[in-house]
Amino acid sequence: MFAVGHMAIAYLLGKGSSKALHTQINIPIILVLSILPDIDIVFDFLFGVNIHRGPTHSVVVAALVFIPFFIHYGKKAIPYFLALISHSVIGDFFIAGQLQLFWPLSRARFGLHELGSYYIDIFSPVNLALEVSLFIVATIVLYKSRDWKVFFKPKTTHLMLIIPITTVLLPSTIGYPFSESLLITAPVLAFAHLFYLVLFSIAVLKTFVFLYRKCFGHQNAEIPQSGFQPKTI
Repeated sequence: MFAVGHMAIAYLLGKGSSKALHTQINIPIILVLSILPDIDIVFDFLFGVNIHRGPTHSVVVAALVFIPFFIHYGKKAIPYFLALISHSVIGDFFIAGQLQLFWPLSRARFGLHELGSYYIDIFSPVNLALEVSLFIVATIVLYKSRDWKVFFKPKTTHLMLIIPITTVLLPSTIGYPFSESLLITAPVLAFAHLFYLVLFSIAVLKTFVFLYRKCFGHQNAEIPQSGFQPKTI
């Protein structure tokens, strides 16, 4: 899946699970976790290796990483864990597959296609229609729940949005790791990428401006110090 599909699934999962568990979530962190496994694309580019859909997509690795969070935060960590593993066990499992889901216990590749089903390419009409549909549903929920307002108020955790901006959203819109820009190959999906790019950039810039003013201007200004479990606006 593209970043748009991963983020839509994670947002909807995080929103639903937080309501069921009666907890609150930090939406930017949920969105960052949803695309974090694709950080291996950066390693492929920088070091010329081929580890995409390998260790960073492993549910075993994800579970190990989250052990201290489960110990400290309990059920509050569940929506974040679901956001992280949704990338592999939902998005990439059904689209393209070839995941090392149980690395390092096993180097076998898993996916819907590996189980004998139809292979769905990331650029297939099926996937493009699915991702656009997910984007629309997630955007409607984001608007109706007023969660979009979160991105227009400065928080230190908003700086984490630099990760999806620089590693997946901007590169894939321009072209990398694909041969052509999404603006050419999938313009509707490119629009969805641009939507998140603008929204995330606003959040990051507003936070930077606030920090600048705090350091060099209004010394009494205070910025919310959001941790793992901040209050949702």
